[in-house]
Amino acid sequence: MKIVQFREAICEAMSEEMRRDESIYLMGEEVAEYNGAYKASKGMLDEFGEKRVVDTPIAELGFAGIAIGSAMNGNRPIVEYMTFNFSLVGIDQIINNAAKIRQMSGGQFNCPIVFRGPTASAGQLGATHSQAFENWFANTPGLKVIVPSNPYDAKGLLKAAIRDDDPVIFMESEQMYGDKMEIPEGEYIIPIGVADIKREGTDVTIVSFGKIIKEAYKAADELAKENISVEIIDLRTVRPLDHDAILKSVKKTNRLVILEEAWPFASVASEITYRIQEQAFDHLDAPIKRITTADTPAPYSPALFENWIPNFKDVIKAVKEVMYL
Repeated sequence: MKIVQFREAICEAMSEEMRRDESIYLMGEEVAEYNGAYKASKGMLDEFGEKRVVDTPIAELGFAGIAIGSAMNGNRPIVEYMTFNFSLVGIDQIINNAAKIRQMSGGQFNCPIVFRGPTASAGQLGATHSQAFENWFANTPGLKVIVPSNPYDAKGLLKAAIRDDDPVIFMESEQMYGDKMEIPEGEYIIPIGVADIKREGTDVTIVSFGKIIKEAYKAADELAKENISVEIIDLRTVRPLDHDAILKSVKKTNRLVILEEAWPFASVASEITYRIQEQAFDHLDAPIKRITTADTPAPYSPALFENWIPNFKDVIKAVKEVMYL
C-alpha cells in the first residue's frame, strides 16, 4: 500500500491507462504545460508528449466537439474541464452528440470518452463557480455519472470510466485534490454502478456521494456517542444508480436520510426518495429526510455560505428527526 493524494490518484489512473492504450489522450485547459489547473496531470506532458496531452483554448464547445468526433473514430479521449461550471458552454456537444450517437446511429458509432473535472462548491468562488451538475447529467440517457469521494475510489473508478465504451461524466472536487489515502501498489478497477457501504449500522441509513459525505462521517461519530448506529452508503456512481444497495439497507434500518450538495428541486435525493417510497414504503418507520443546499445561488459571503451548504449538524438533526428523538 502507498499513501497518495486525490490528484495523484487521478494522475496515476490516466497515466496507467495511457501506457496501456495508445488511443487514449488527455485534452483541456492547462493540462499540459501547467500540469493541470489542480496539478492532476503533473508530469504527463513529459511522459506522453504534446500529441497525447493537449492544451486547448478557452473554448469548451469547440474542444468537446473535437474530442467527441475523435472518440467516434476510434480514439478514447479524456476531456478535463477546469470546473464543470465551464461545461455549460459545451453541454450541447455532451448531451446532443456524445450521449445520443449510439442510439441515433443504430449502434454504428459509440463514444468512449470521459469528461472530468471538479463539481459543486469550493468555498468563496461565488454563484457561477459553485454549482453541482451531477443531477443534470444523470438526467440524460446515454451518460454515466461518477462522483467519487476519496482517492481509492477515484483511481479505480476513473480507470473503469476510461475503459468504458460509453461517455462518462467523472466529477471531482477542488477541495478534495489534497486529500490523502492508502491505495494498493498494483492495478485495481472499481466497477461502475456499484455503491459502497462505508460504515455499517442498524438505526438509520444515510446515502451520500462526493465530498459532502464527509459531513455524514462527522455526524455518525457524534451520533455514536449517543448509541445511535448509522449506516453510510457512498453511491460513488449516480447513474447507473445502485438502487438495490439502498433498498437492502433501508429494509434493515427502516429509516433513510439523503445528503447531497445540490439544489433540492429535481435532485438525486428526489429520485432516490421516489424509488424507496415506491418499493419499500412498508419498511419505513419515518418519512425520508433529504439534506441539500439552500434553494438559492451560492452566496459569496462566508457567513451566508456557511448557512447555504449542508454540514454535520444538519445531518444529526435529520437523523434524530427520523428517529423521533
